[in-house]
Amino acid sequence: MSVCVTLLATSATASAQIVIGHAIDLSGPNGAIGRDYVAGITTYFDSVNVKGGINGKKIVYTVRDDRGVAADSARLATSLIQQDRVSYLLGAIGPESTQAILAAPAFADSRHVLFAPLTDAFAAPRGRVIFWRPSMEHECQFILAYFDKLGLKKVGIVLQDTPQNQKTYKMVTDELRKRGMTLAGTVRVSPNIDADARQLSAAGAKVVLMIADTIGASQFLKAFRKHDASTFVAGTSLINLATLSEIAGARATEWTVFSQVVPNPGSTASVLQSEHIDMMKKFRDEPVSAITLEGFAVAKTLVKVIQMEAAGKGGLQTIAASRAPIDIGGMTIQSSDRKSTMSEFVDIALFKRDGRLMY
Repeated sequence: MSVCVTLLATSATASAQIVIGHAIDLSGPNGAIGRDYVAGITTYFDSVNVKGGINGKKIVYTVRDDRGVAADSARLATSLIQQDRVSYLLGAIGPESTQAILAAPAFADSRHVLFAPLTDAFAAPRGRVIFWRPSMEHECQFILAYFDKLGLKKVGIVLQDTPQNQKTYKMVTDELRKRGMTLAGTVRVSPNIDADARQLSAAGAKVVLMIADTIGASQFLKAFRKHDASTFVAGTSLINLATLSEIAGARATEWTVFSQVVPNPGSTASVLQSEHIDMMKKFRDEPVSAITLEGFAVAKTLVKVIQMEAAGKGGLQTIAASRAPIDIGGMTIQSSDRKSTMSEFVDIALFKRDGRLMY
């Protein structure tokens, strides 16, 4: 599937364009996340283009559906670089697809810096990738701190085995020791998930942290709620909550808590939140969500960087080494040698009985 979101009059010439390419899952396992993300990004670019673009240049946002397949991410990124001649390249969902793009010969031979907003940070070639969202480790630390303050110190862990998740798991177990919290038990996402969920429930965990993708988390939650209807279950922001509710069932999501990497999308407390709500009403039919707000914030960050580049203040090639903060209206984005991600904002959202999130 190929989607070209053209935000440009047909008479405009190439010199009046800023082409931004994006390979992302629109129809695969994380398709719901990808579609909402693209809606938020498109909304911000629309709002820029109706005001004349960036220094008179309109944004053309070209999106390709990689279906959540890493090989397709690399192939489509190659096409965006070689055929579409994109000015900027946005990354895919998750570390596997992002790593595939970085390893593609067309990317390696280009001068592109991959702006990778929807993946956990990982060790990567210096200067070739910029991560936007906080790391999964940072999100898990925030979740543990939240429950530690509530006095819930007995923690169970659900682990889906991947190299990146193993790294997070080690950090989490270290963090538990530092905080004086207790590991009630660890179960893995496997064909034995029903028996393992019963075992974890019997261990008496007061909160269960899921280090897993959307499908793995959904399978565990569905099994766990057969044995325990009220223990807190927590997960990170890359779990697709719509899919989770669909697979596990709406009742199973009660008493579940998720970290969020943007503020409450339904609030107008900041300029960013207010702009997002107003522009989504103006340009889109989709309801606002944390994912549409994150896409909106990422697009605003990229536009700020493009404006900096046009002003001779360095773009993506130098932003990773910059210590200057970027204000996007209530969120401060900053990349430096001290950390590998641009944003460190994390909040907590709790599923209510009606299926909505409460921040």
